[in-house]
Amino acid sequence: MDNKIQSLFIKMCDKSEDEAYAYADQLAEIGTEEILDKLIEILNGEDIDNSYLAARALSKMEHNQKAIEPLLELIHHHKNKHRNGQYVQALEGFDLSERFVDLLRIYLFSNFKSSTLAKYYLDYVEFDLSPRTLKKAEKHWGHYENNVDKESDDYLIKKEEVLTMFEEIKALFE
Repeated sequence: MDNKIQSLFIKMCDKSEDEAYAYADQLAEIGTEEILDKLIEILNGEDIDNSYLAARALSKMEHNQKAIEPLLELIHHHKNKHRNGQYVQALEGFDLSERFVDLLRIYLFSNFKSSTLAKYYLDYVEFDLSPRTLKKAEKHWGHYENNVDKESDDYLIKKEEVLTMFEEIKALFE
């Protein structure tokens, strides 16, 4: 790794740096495979602030699909349930067309910010859907339904929206 790139990583991860996000953006702009791999390493690291910055940079990179799986793993991990909003926001920089089930899981099981962002993606991304995708989605819906207070407003809203989505998807297959 050349000195300039190494310097950008050091500045991005420096806790006293007020403009750390600008260095993350510069790394994204350079966007080499080497930078991608290092950002994935930082994404999975112990430091949550650096992890968020890595997610931001990965989101802005042009050829970033290699990073979507590690990012989704972080989002779905139970320890991040109440603090994964910035990770979910980073998904906007990725091709989500094959991630309907992941986004539905985020919508159903995450905090308010993450759930709201996931609903936006569910509404506006054009997905590659199949009957198998629908079956997986219905399985997660069943899990959600079995583990939630059915009297809550949140459940009633999600039930209406999810069942409408499922009906629309089924209509596509007919």
